[in-house]
Amino acid sequence: MHHLPALRDTLLQPIRPEDWAGPGDPGHPPRILLLTGSLRARSYSRFLGHEAGRLLTRMGAEVRLYDPAGLPLPDGTPDSHPKVAELREAALWSEGMFWVSPERHGAMTAVMKAQIDWLPLSLGSVRPTQGRTLALAQVSGGSQSFNALNQMRVLGRWMRMITIPNQSSVPKAWTEFDEAGRMRESALYWRLVDVAEELIRFTLLTRGRFPADSHPIRS
Repeated sequence: MHHLPALRDTLLQPIRPEDWAGPGDPGHPPRILLLTGSLRARSYSRFLGHEAGRLLTRMGAEVRLYDPAGLPLPDGTPDSHPKVAELREAALWSEGMFWVSPERHGAMTAVMKAQIDWLPLSLGSVRPTQGRTLALAQVSGGSQSFNALNQMRVLGRWMRMITIPNQSSVPKAWTEFDEAGRMRESALYWRLVDVAEELIRFTLLTRGRFPADSHPIRS
């Protein structure tokens, strides 16, 4: 997870939590949940997500990668299903999320949307997404596009998340990764580095500033 052959450490400034965190900061590494939107064996959105996960780990975060394989369609099964319970537990654990989707027919994939749809606005007295940070990325098989990003940004706002301004869009994704699924160094790679850095900083800036990190519902 820590091996980053495309990263030149001399160009990466360390992120010191004490420069960004508020007085109520819990002190542990930022907790980031990573969701990707494809089930393909060779999935470029998963490759991009794993690259983001490596960068976030290198920058001091604790990262969980959720595997959507086996997740049923929303409302097609009770929410006690093990894959649904796993996703919701990870959402409650997280302080920020990173969503990565391919663009298919000009939109995010059904795999990506299903994961988001299984995350309710409330679980009992707790909102599992409100106040959490969110970073977005997409991959395309052709020219650069932002359709999936724009849709996910709307959803992030609807889920009451703090969606960071920066984002990553990787066109012709099949040209940007080697046979091992590692992203080649390029301007697109360094944009991903920028997005990861911004997500860490926003998470440190905002967590611990609520009455409770679990974001209880208040009437």
